Amino acid sequence: MKFFLQTFGGLKLVDSEERQVAYPEKGLLLLAYLLTTREGAEHRAAMASFLWGDEDNAVSLVNMRKMISRIKLRQDELGAHFLSFSSNMIHVERLAVSSDMIWVADVDTADPLHQLRNLTTLMHRSFLGPVGCQSRDFYGWFAEQKDRQNTLLKALLRRVSRAARSDEDAEILKDAGILLIGAERADPDTLQLLVEVFNAEEEVDQLRRILEKRSNALARGADLVNATVNRDTRQTAASAQVHPPLVRISEQRPHAEAGDMRRHAVPRLVLLPPSDHIGRPDSRFIANALIEDITIGFCAFNSLQVIAHHSAVQIGHQLEDQADFFQRHALNYILDSRISNQTSEGTLFVQLVFFPDNEVVWAERFSLSQPDLVAARRAIARNIALSVSSEIERHEATRLYRELNPAAYHSYLVGRRHLNRLTLPDLRRARKEMKTALHASTDFAPALSSIARTYSKEWLLTARGDIELLKAAEGFAVRAIDARRNMADGYRELGVAKLLQGAFDESAEAMELAETLGPHYADIIADHADTLVHCSLPSKALLKIERAIELNPLSPDSYLWTAAGANYALSQFETSLDYIGRMADPSLADRLSAANWAMLDQKDKARVFVRRVREANPNFDLDTWLAAVPSKEQWHRDLYRDGLKKAGF
Repeated sequence: MKFFLQTFGGLKLVDSEERQVAYPEKGLLLLAYLLTTREGAEHRAAMASFLWGDEDNAVSLVNMRKMISRIKLRQDELGAHFLSFSSNMIHVERLAVSSDMIWVADVDTADPLHQLRNLTTLMHRSFLGPVGCQSRDFYGWFAEQKDRQNTLLKALLRRVSRAARSDEDAEILKDAGILLIGAERADPDTLQLLVEVFNAEEEVDQLRRILEKRSNALARGADLVNATVNRDTRQTAASAQVHPPLVRISEQRPHAEAGDMRRHAVPRLVLLPPSDHIGRPDSRFIANALIEDITIGFCAFNSLQVIAHHSAVQIGHQLEDQADFFQRHALNYILDSRISNQTSEGTLFVQLVFFPDNEVVWAERFSLSQPDLVAARRAIARNIALSVSSEIERHEATRLYRELNPAAYHSYLVGRRHLNRLTLPDLRRARKEMKTALHASTDFAPALSSIARTYSKEWLLTARGDIELLKAAEGFAVRAIDARRNMADGYRELGVAKLLQGAFDESAEAMELAETLGPHYADIIADHADTLVHCSLPSKALLKIERAIELNPLSPDSYLWTAAGANYALSQFETSLDYIGRMADPSLADRLSAANWAMLDQKDKARVFVRRVREANPNFDLDTWLAAVPSKEQWHRDLYRDGLKKAGF
């Protein structure tokens, strides 16, 4: 049997029939890492550091030995040996497993358009997804892979844009160009390439329209929240352990999302890699990672252009060409740094220089000892932001620093893993972890929107029509929007909460905003489809959920459940059952299965599902449930009622 390692859209091992195969997550990370190496092999000690960090090598090596035993046992069960182990090395057997990572290789000179199509399809999905690995080596490798993907995307786009193409090819180009906006928005070379692409399509204003649409969506989002969320909603969130009260979203908050095409008016900054005059590889590694981290973080600011880290590294090693590079790219500020040995752990001396006058506007020295790294990053970023441009919103900077709290992020990742499983215990574990994240970082927007999701999912699973769950979901969604209004997830969760309360128009508007902010975000498209089902627009819903499944082919159960609901509303009962049959846990849709079989006059099969529903929820009451489940049109409610009544509820 052939096996395939999926790295885009979540880290999974699947068999030849595209079924997920159980395999240790750390083993999957090993596979992914080794497949990116030339030799396909690495030392055990290096891999232990990659998986568990290097703070305690002895513990990491013990963990490695235990994991190797589990991997060997699982590979024996599968009859396939992807990884092999010697006394001090780990090897990947490339013939035993294929991967989507092979499509992110060097430019294929034979058919770059085909490769660009494959690459854009992959990059619309999240690379790896949430995984339980927090080491610096892992983050360094992860950043290298993202840089490799972006570099390849840019190279392919440049090649294909110069060749003759059909309308279909042009759509691929535009799709790749939009991806590149998010990947390297601050890179002037990328911007020039995008202008060339859109000009070649006689759509020179397309880029501006995309960004203006995003800006308008943010403005509409502010209006939506302020118009629809009342004081009671916010107090509900506060009683559910939300921290300090929320402020109203106002027009004074940043509208830089539209992106001023007059790029020269925006301050431009390059963060050069640290120079090492004392020859300490460990300090150099930490300092380089710190500067790269800050560079990536600053790319989030629309009032400041940051030269991509890759370009900064290249120019950092070419001292004789630096002045010409700075002048050619109209750089205003240079962050220069060097490592010294003033302490046993090493220090990083940093100075911010205003290039036109060669003026040092700020300088500071930071310790490179592990406990001081987070504080150093905050201080460096804060001072650069305040020195470079008064137009950088201070509250945005403060939000960014707080979101970088490592304890909050760790709890968030753990919570996300539970949230992917649609069971009440997992939802409550996810909520607990997300609230732990909020204790460490009170306005961590991803955690806030995830908590909102736990409440709306609990409302669906318990089937009791508990309005307090939906009010809590709405409150946390609003708080997520207030914390980070350019993130799609908050609007999505507001849309879900409004939908389940029967506020169809407000829900549809929130979902439209969410999809505008995340046009290729499969989960948001899927939730938008679910909203359209409940708005009694099943045909539109089906088109949208099929798009989500296309973006995320190994679809979670929620996608398939939505597709089943849309088909039921279209009286396509057998197709609805087919989608339910593809779910990993089809029992989630037992009520819908019962209704489908009843409408197909298969009463015996329908009663099997009725019994299962009553066993799982002895207090289930049909009228209460139908009153709670939102459907905008009467024909839709009647169709669902008829199916459930015929089934025996």
